[in-house]
Amino acid sequence: MGERGFIVGSQLHTSLQQALLGWYYQHKRNLPWRGETEAYRILLSEVLLQQTRVEQAIPYYHRFLAVFPSLAALAQAELEAVLRVWQGAGYYARARHLHRLAQTVSELPSTYSALLELPGLGPYTAAAVASIAFGEPVAAVDGNVRRMLSRWMAWEAPSPKQLQAKADELLAPEAPGDWNQAMMELGATVCLPQTPRCERCPVAWFCRGKAEPGRYPTPKKRVQTPVEAVALVWVGPDGLYLERREGRLLGGLWGVPVEEGAGALERLLQRLGLERAERVGTVQHAFTHRKLRVQVYRVPGNGLGDAGNRPLSRLDRKILELAQADLLPCG
Repeated sequence: MGERGFIVGSQLHTSLQQALLGWYYQHKRNLPWRGETEAYRILLSEVLLQQTRVEQAIPYYHRFLAVFPSLAALAQAELEAVLRVWQGAGYYARARHLHRLAQTVSELPSTYSALLELPGLGPYTAAAVASIAFGEPVAAVDGNVRRMLSRWMAWEAPSPKQLQAKADELLAPEAPGDWNQAMMELGATVCLPQTPRCERCPVAWFCRGKAEPGRYPTPKKRVQTPVEAVALVWVGPDGLYLERREGRLLGGLWGVPVEEGAGALERLLQRLGLERAERVGTVQHAFTHRKLRVQVYRVPGNGLGDAGNRPLSRLDRKILELAQADLLPCG
């Protein structure tokens, strides 16, 4: 009986693999990194897609490769130059990790275990690169795959270990790269978070949760801590005053002076040796776990500031746009 069950299970998995891969080959989107065999380009695309939608990632992919066409070119660059090219893509730790990775190895290793040792590469990215670039049979589990597997198995709160085990079990070993991309493609275009298109799904017959897809998995609650801050725009004798950012979120970028909490404006004025500033408005900006409400001030009598070639975060561009707009003539 056990042997019979195994055979039936194997046939079911084969049917699933054939159906999904057949759909993928026919319906996959024409993306610039599809069909790539160079590991560096595959890595770049996967790093961009970690926190960026496909349509936003495409121009950054082209832009980054135009300046840093190889791992060696990236290794030779200054971090500030890398961040300048990455500017606007957000989640700048990705760019810092890529740069550090390039300075760590002259070429990408070909195995999942070795890739996992590199800076900034977690299990998903290492599995994606290992399978797509090198054909290693290892399943890549991202948010899309987590959602799909949870629906297929009717799991409300599966553990990462449970998901990885199921993904490994279902993997098409003869085409691991195509399989992983097919899974991600189905999750991105059909098995959507809010309005899944079950009628278009080539493997709906395999899905135990299709009657209530919104139930699987249980949505994670994202809590954003509200933070009050003050920013000061000052054009001094040497031009727009900027400071190099520190920390995990914006480290390596430049921006206007910012302080958080009570007495922030007074601390800024004291730190910069200034006497007063005028308020020009408020900017709001959300990070993954923090929601900033920034009161923007400008030193009176200043003209428009120029950030030059300094890499700025989206938050700082918002601040500068507000401060500059306040100085522009009306009409």
